[in-house]
Amino acid sequence: MEKTILVAGATGNLGNRICTELVKRGVTVKAIVRDSTDLDKIEILEKIGVEVRVIDLNDIDAISAECKNVNCVVSTLAGLGDVIIDLQKKILDGAIKAGVTRFIPSDFCTDYNDLKKGENRNFDLRRTFKKYIDQSPIKASSIFNGCFADILKYNTPILNLKEKSIGYWGDKADWKLDFTTMDNTASFTAEVALDDSAPRDLQIASFQVSPNMIFEDVKEITGQEFPIYQLATLENFAEYIKKQRAENPAGENELYAKFQQGQYMYSMFSTQHNNLANNRYKGISWDTSVDYLRTFIR
Repeated sequence: MEKTILVAGATGNLGNRICTELVKRGVTVKAIVRDSTDLDKIEILEKIGVEVRVIDLNDIDAISAECKNVNCVVSTLAGLGDVIIDLQKKILDGAIKAGVTRFIPSDFCTDYNDLKKGENRNFDLRRTFKKYIDQSPIKASSIFNGCFADILKYNTPILNLKEKSIGYWGDKADWKLDFTTMDNTASFTAEVALDDSAPRDLQIASFQVSPNMIFEDVKEITGQEFPIYQLATLENFAEYIKKQRAENPAGENELYAKFQQGQYMYSMFSTQHNNLANNRYKGISWDTSVDYLRTFIR
């Protein structure tokens, strides 16, 4: 029997890729979008075979109507509390009302389960929704992909191509960081959406690479040896982030405020994915660190 998967957040980068992967697998894919959604984005989805429904996302009955006969709802929504908590609750409630049995929430980040509350604002929002969904009758599966590999392109302290430097916090030059490409995340998510036996939490990583390993990869690609250095202790980094957050109250309304970017870096050096589910599904070709770096380092 053919399955139907509904995606919320389908017009986003990850959501679009997940829809593409699901269509490849021959299932019916539906997307619910706001009436303010750019028509070009809707057309892109329709061209790949997605059935797009424009609805009022504040209307649980409207959401429920689109969730009829849906096997799994996948949320790739991005935002602050009004989205990750409030909107996802409405979509979840609509899905439950329609009899949907499975839900993939918009986690897609480092596994925050072992992190302390307060260390990462955006993770705390997801943690709040997790409590809500875990008290519901629906079966949830969270996908933890660590950090999207794209961050390596953006001259963060971990790999700064402009300054040709590699940095780390604490004594963790050999600490392996979890990176997953958007394409690998999308492929894996599509498989999970179709897998009725998928567990509650799934950790993945295209590659796990330490600052010292990044140094070797860059050397192999370019022949250059980027200076590698400790940026600060983790304790000092944590204090700096707290100070940065206190001095910028406006950042509480920004999804990727400077302090939040710091919190994300901190989390990468304070927890790891030690139970990878990469081998759960066949046919996914996981990217390697050196091959991924070759796509943008010359």
